[in-house]
Amino acid sequence: MDNIQAVSALWTCASATCLSLDAKRHSLELSSADGQASPDVSNKSAPVDAHARKLRHIAHTPRGSCFMALLLLLLLALNFRHAHSCGPGRGLGRRRERNLYPLVLKQTVPNLSEYHNGASGPLEGVIQRDSPKFKNLVLNYNRDILFRDEEGTGADRVMSKRCREKLNMLAYSVMNEWPGVRLLVTESWDEDHQHGQESLHYEGRAVTIATSDRDQSKYGMLARLAVEAGFDWVSYVSRRHIYCSVKSDSSPSISHVHGCFTPESTALLESGAEKALGELAIGDRVLSMDTKGQPVYSEVILFMDRNLEQVQNFVQLHTDGGAVLTVTPAHLIAVWQPERQTLEFVFADRVEELSQVLVRDATGELRPQRVLRVDSVQSRGVVAPLTREGTIVVNSVAASCYAVISSQSLAHWGLAPMRLLSTLQSWMPAKGQLRSAQDKSTPKDATAQQQNGLHWYANALYKVKDYVLPQSWRHD
Repeated sequence: MDNIQAVSALWTCASATCLSLDAKRHSLELSSADGQASPDVSNKSAPVDAHARKLRHIAHTPRGSCFMALLLLLLLALNFRHAHSCGPGRGLGRRRERNLYPLVLKQTVPNLSEYHNGASGPLEGVIQRDSPKFKNLVLNYNRDILFRDEEGTGADRVMSKRCREKLNMLAYSVMNEWPGVRLLVTESWDEDHQHGQESLHYEGRAVTIATSDRDQSKYGMLARLAVEAGFDWVSYVSRRHIYCSVKSDSSPSISHVHGCFTPESTALLESGAEKALGELAIGDRVLSMDTKGQPVYSEVILFMDRNLEQVQNFVQLHTDGGAVLTVTPAHLIAVWQPERQTLEFVFADRVEELSQVLVRDATGELRPQRVLRVDSVQSRGVVAPLTREGTIVVNSVAASCYAVISSQSLAHWGLAPMRLLSTLQSWMPAKGQLRSAQDKSTPKDATAQQQNGLHWYANALYKVKDYVLPQSWRHD
């Protein structure tokens, strides 16, 4: 408890300091941007090259030999099938071989009462437009979802945050499973009391869904995809629609949203070799990105989360250059804003098609590439390495090491104590701590000695964020 209280105090101080520093930095950046803006915006002949010149991304190491390039291609080919065969998403290459069995009529998953704690949990009370809890509901404007909205009030777009998250994941799965077909929401939040006396529709925690083509032969698989998307209770209640519900956003059984990559994703070591994130060790120096957007190599100082058995939903970003990044929805991704000529960090589930992410190309530079497709997949294992820079290039795509909160700089300041601790530890002999593979005294299977689960400091930050950060700064 003393450790948690100390961490809470450190976090509160860091938050207050960072808010002040961010405000000053933001004003300076705006002044600098105004002073450097070009009055001529008519030239649009070579946007990609212009972006590259402005980013000034210069690789610090030369590209490997032809033999190494062929070897890396071989390794990627061997891992390709495994990396893209998980979850309901279609992905690239061959279709997944994982068997998903449709639900049968009247089947529910889990096979419990909807109000059981192991399902969606107990009722919390009807929410009206004038209820204090109404402000906690959100609107869903996902363009990949059709909302019937018979009432014409927009009520079918109103739902809880957890319901919106699961519905958006399901929408991607539906499009991947049946190209040209979209998810149809026939009922969400109900303010007209058209359901039974006890219904989660009144709390915005339930939806009835179908497919846009109204093909009833698809509904059994639609129910299965809803289960895979993470709904807490799914019922193939009728031949005309599927019913889904979720736990309350305030439910203590809902774990904090974390930000991680899949263990099969790779990072580039300073030696020029690729290494799977599941095999990374503390002390490894991996390709990252500095505050100016330039590639640098940075040391892995800890793992904020590492669990090779946990099954998790991921967002998968596909670029026009062939790069594929698989990451949890709350993770921050570096997105280039060509209109403002700035680099911003955006939650992965809010990266849209045609957005531009930074990708390491054949020359070793980080250049903008357009996102062609956003999928949702489910995969086993989560890994979240933290580097000193607070960024990491995974599968050639630049990403943050942080998640959950929208400010990269604030998150980086929040982990300052861990960077200081790592520096102090580097001055002392390692005592049973996993070090880099460069340390010849480290056994080859030392990665197995790493933590299994959430790092205690990261867990403390997740617990206090709801008390010290405004809601608008947090991932919904």
